[in-house]
Amino acid sequence: METPQNPAGRLLLTACLISFVCFFGSYMRIPIVPLFAASLGADTVQVGLINGAFMLMAGALSIPSGLVSDRLGRRLPLLGGLILLAGSSFLLYFSSSPLQMALIYLLFGVGLSAFSPTLMSCVADVTPPESLGQAYGWYTMALYGGMTLGPAAGGFLGTALGLRPVFLVAGGLICAMFFVALFYFPLPPAQRQGGGTAPAILPALKSLMGNRPLIACLVATLGGCLGFGMFVTFMPLYIRSLGMTTGQVGFVFATQALSNALSRLPSGRLCDRVADRSLLVTAGLAVFALALAAFGLCHSLGALMAVASVMGISMGVAFTVICALIADIVPRELRGLAMGCYNTCIYAGMMLSSIGMGTVIRSEGFKVGFFLVGAIGVMVTLLFRILYRHQAAAGSQI
Repeated sequence: METPQNPAGRLLLTACLISFVCFFGSYMRIPIVPLFAASLGADTVQVGLINGAFMLMAGALSIPSGLVSDRLGRRLPLLGGLILLAGSSFLLYFSSSPLQMALIYLLFGVGLSAFSPTLMSCVADVTPPESLGQAYGWYTMALYGGMTLGPAAGGFLGTALGLRPVFLVAGGLICAMFFVALFYFPLPPAQRQGGGTAPAILPALKSLMGNRPLIACLVATLGGCLGFGMFVTFMPLYIRSLGMTTGQVGFVFATQALSNALSRLPSGRLCDRVADRSLLVTAGLAVFALALAAFGLCHSLGALMAVASVMGISMGVAFTVICALIADIVPRELRGLAMGCYNTCIYAGMMLSSIGMGTVIRSEGFKVGFFLVGAIGVMVTLLFRILYRHQAAAGSQI
């Protein structure tokens, strides 16, 4: 699949294109929405509620959306999610109050909850099992590349064109991907035939909750995103508290994002060559936890960038392999539900960090906060290993 010349390879590249452009367009709005909301009279609390509305809906509806894709097929939620993503951008252009923006961001969260788990499931549907690691390396590199470049492009366009036009550009890009998905991303025949054979909701959930390797992967995702939420939410404040500039904040974030994105494809290739993929997750989570704790000891830009680079690589390894593991250990007819659970854990972890760690930092300081999330990361790594090894031991006795 390095230079795909087959239908499965072309479908994978199409999925990567859709993912990159959609996350690029969606994340173009990240630096624009707070500024636009403030221009409409929103205070910091209201800006926080607007972003919280998006995360709440994306996290809460990812699991139901995954179930829909298992029962009705991937095409409907994928196209519907793209319409909602594009529509939310166009509606933001016409919004005139913070309340309207919050309601529109609820719609954005619904669209993302339908789009993301479904497209992740499609990647597994079109990929042979022996190439899942490489496929998710390509896919997550495209996804993270869009998330990384989108805010920079949004900030540039916001300066050049004004705030409102950015929403039109973002909506137009996503709308174009709707037509790409409609005409150039047909589902494989097996998926069409299997779309209506998924089990009922409660048996499906019960089946997944009894899948210990899946639970281990979800625990790892939740714990990892708890740490990532600490980085995204509070690292800018920590860097400013050290007397550094906003530009230096950007250097640290760019270092993490670049190392994260560039490590995805090598991690996927390594994943396909390792007999026990869970060992890569364990190593990635352990290094990630140590990097989070090390931030509390950094007091210079060079040290922060070095640790951010290590953190990005460890995330690239751990989360790429987690995606491949979930796709491999879950039955095809339950992949949408499993990917919905995965996306819910991402948003839940980041929300818990944003809500809980602020109090810790206010009372104990940034160093204690980073040490705490690092310690939680170590415990999550051990819990992942226990859950995964328990299943392996049980399987060997059967």
